[in-house]
Amino acid sequence: MGQSEKRTFNNLLVTGGCGFIGTNFIRYLLKESDFSGKIINVDRLTYAGNPLYLKDIEQDYPEQYTFIFADICDSAQMEKLFIDHQIDAICHFAAESHVDRSIESPGTFIQTNIFGTYVLIEIARKYMKFDKQLKLFHHVSTDEVFGSLAETGFFSEKSPYQPNSPYSASKAASDHMVRAYGATYDLPYTLSNCSNNYGPFQFPEKLIPKMTLNALDNKTLPVYGAGKNVRDWLYVDDHCRAIWTIMTQGKLKETYTIGGNAEIENIEMVRHICSILDRIVPSNIDRQSLIEHVKDRPGHDLRYAIDCSKIKEELGWQPLESFQSGLEKTIQWYVDHKDWLKQFRV
Repeated sequence: MGQSEKRTFNNLLVTGGCGFIGTNFIRYLLKESDFSGKIINVDRLTYAGNPLYLKDIEQDYPEQYTFIFADICDSAQMEKLFIDHQIDAICHFAAESHVDRSIESPGTFIQTNIFGTYVLIEIARKYMKFDKQLKLFHHVSTDEVFGSLAETGFFSEKSPYQPNSPYSASKAASDHMVRAYGATYDLPYTLSNCSNNYGPFQFPEKLIPKMTLNALDNKTLPVYGAGKNVRDWLYVDDHCRAIWTIMTQGKLKETYTIGGNAEIENIEMVRHICSILDRIVPSNIDRQSLIEHVKDRPGHDLRYAIDCSKIKEELGWQPLESFQSGLEKTIQWYVDHKDWLKQFRV
């Protein structure tokens, strides 16, 4: 699609908008993008979702932003919402996303990630049947559906699916359902698979906020195994720009992989966090001494890395934050919000 052919939306449904990426996406749309329509944020407010993340948005954009407490698995509630708000686009973030939790309780991931996605696309299908105003269903997914890489190579839109955890398997299933509805019912969808996100508002069960907050309190920094697992880190604002670029300019029924060009071993990530904290919040101990190697996680993927050439070449997107600049911003945000974040310690 050319610049003059950008898709525009009047009533955008954002699912899981009180979670980490959803919160940043809504803030990006209203504060930084050219979006002028209305956002309807639907969230069940599980442990990782918090409406306080968007309290200022609710106050500053009362005409554009609406929050609705609801479960995407409730078909009747979702169908009423579609009709009442005349939804013409969906950005689907809502998902259980923590691998460790999926190992302990896989059923929750099956329910939310697979059945919840089915409910939404089935309502979208019925909605299209009677009213053709639905322009787009954007499905936000993960590179974990592709499994694990060896020391070389990259994931791309052509990579085979080989999920290794209940979480990644549930996301793979939801990806396949969206694609199938595109092929069978002509659902106008786009799909993105991203690498590990980081940035403000991330729940402190994830690596960067957990290590940052533990280090600030001089607590143990648990690292799985030898810490040699490699992840490609994507700053959340760059991810939000990529999603919006795909939604407004991407080809329908296409997949785009999104990464940050920032591969690093987990142990090196933790050392970077300690180094930054030692500089901006000096302590009487060397925070790297808090690192403790613990038993590795079952099915722990060795390496993720993303080939972003498709979205760069077709849509002109590329990450703006370097690994160092993004990490500095993120850690400073957690330092500035340390007291407020204590309620979310895990």
